[in-house]
Amino acid sequence: MIVKDNLVRVFIKKEVSEGMRFIQISCISLILCSLFNAEAKSQDFNWKVGLFTFFDNTEFSGSSFKVPQTMSGVALSPEAGLRWDSVYSFGAGVSLVHEFGSTNAIDYYYPTAYFHYNKEPFRFTMGAFPRNNVLEKYPRIFFQDSISYYRPNINGIFWEVGRNQNYLNVWLDWTGRQTEVTREAFFIGFSGRYNIGILYAQHFGYMYHFASKMNPVIDEALHDNLLFLTSVGVNLAPLTGLTQLDFNAGWAIGLERSRADQTGVINRGGFLMEARVEHKGIGLLNTFYKGKGTQYFYNDHGNELYWGDPVYRARTYNRSDIYIRFLRNSKVNMKLVYTLHFLESKVFHEQSLKVSIDLNRFSRGN
Repeated sequence: MIVKDNLVRVFIKKEVSEGMRFIQISCISLILCSLFNAEAKSQDFNWKVGLFTFFDNTEFSGSSFKVPQTMSGVALSPEAGLRWDSVYSFGAGVSLVHEFGSTNAIDYYYPTAYFHYNKEPFRFTMGAFPRNNVLEKYPRIFFQDSISYYRPNINGIFWEVGRNQNYLNVWLDWTGRQTEVTREAFFIGFSGRYNIGILYAQHFGYMYHFASKMNPVIDEALHDNLLFLTSVGVNLAPLTGLTQLDFNAGWAIGLERSRADQTGVINRGGFLMEARVEHKGIGLLNTFYKGKGTQYFYNDHGNELYWGDPVYRARTYNRSDIYIRFLRNSKVNMKLVYTLHFLESKVFHEQSLKVSIDLNRFSRGN
């Protein structure tokens, strides 16, 4: 289970005691603010409960780029907080993850505590907050599916300006605080989209800074990993009556270097195209990549350094997702996906079922 070993156990289990202290502080803060709310005017007390359960079976036996594995579990994310003056809010809670088949009641937990400002055209969030709220549009070349399963929160800052589906944002995600057993690591990213009628242009990008541990026994090279994707597309759904009919194509550029090894800047990237068609909950999403294999230092650092799907190390790759949305509303989403991966002159299979439930309630102060 390479993805989980690197992205969860390395970063989480080594800081369990700090996480517990963070949760305790968050709960105390929430209680104090709740008491304050009883006397305050023009304030709303709110609570949220999220449930996300997933089953993802990847059949990559015989592949040199990806391991076969089954990832399955359930995440419960209770949260409560205050909102005032209609634009300011804060929330505190925790995301609790239990893996199917585990003897532990809770396998991983992630504290949530953040401040949020929302007044069109601006959005600003700072703290520990859900990842999918801000990075769900990023393609898998940047973040593979397991990130949303096992690393659900961002720890940092998100700022966005946008109106009418046009947006520009920047964000910071601090993923590793330097200790004697943990590398210093963080993302700085930005993305945006601009629409002109049925045409649009979009951009995704980040820089991942992957430094050394504190007082390392053996010198460790500092890595800078930059990845960008700029594409143009057309949304034909308004002209056809289909739920979605969208095509986009662009160029991905990966720039990497290992400072101590004096490798210079290594340029790896290629052509990336996506096509999606959906009607009445039944759809097809096809992704095609052709170019130089990305993730140059993968054999040295694996998924600690690279959070994108490792299949993009191949020169040619095609993914076809055939899916059915059984439920899709403001409270419940249920999606079944059968995926064909065309890779290394072979066809690999993947099946996934994901269900998410989001409940919330606002109680207006006196």
